[in-house]
Amino acid sequence: MCVKNHDYPASLELRKIYQIVPDRESGSLGLLRIIDESGEDYLYPAAYFLPIKLSPAIQKAVRLAS
Repeated sequence: MCVKNHDYPASLELRKIYQIVPDRESGSLGLLRIIDESGEDYLYPAAYFLPIKLSPAIQKAVRLAS
């Protein structure tokens, strides 16, 4: 979930859940590859996000909505 967007207010919405694209290299640099509001994946500081755990029912609803 996005908790900071200071430098990217047009690309990231606070309190919104974003999909992470696995990327080992960016993780070692303190960055996350995120599919942002443009629909494309870009690197953002990992500190801008907090991990959340979705219940199985919410996971299913998200998959069906995609």
